[in-house]
Amino acid sequence: TQTLRYRKGILFQVEKTIPLENIQDVTFIEGPVLKRFNLSILKFETAGQSAGQAHDMKLVGIERAHDFRSQILARREVLKRGAPHRVETPAAGDESLLVLKAILLKLGELETLMKSRRE
Repeated sequence: TQTLRYRKGILFQVEKTIPLENIQDVTFIEGPVLKRFNLSILKFETAGQSAGQAHDMKLVGIERAHDFRSQILARREVLKRGAPHRVETPAAGDESLLVLKAILLKLGELETLMKSRRE
């Protein structure tokens, strides 16, 4: 994978795709409430289109954020070094796939909770 893609929103959905080579930094943020639920925030700083411009993106509620951060930075470095553009896709039993499935499950739970509060 050469990009980081995410979607957010319930009523209005926003989908962003960020090339990994544009990611300048990934910051790990954890507070007492998030820590209680083993969740974290990852903040991505990306290079902008014009000189001196940078954009920030936050992913909130990430489980095992340290591992996810490490994987993104490792893939970014592979791309920057000019290694072959093919990065291995996780095997069915791979831990990173399990992490992504857990994130999807949590997002579904949040969506259900938000829908029930609106009714």
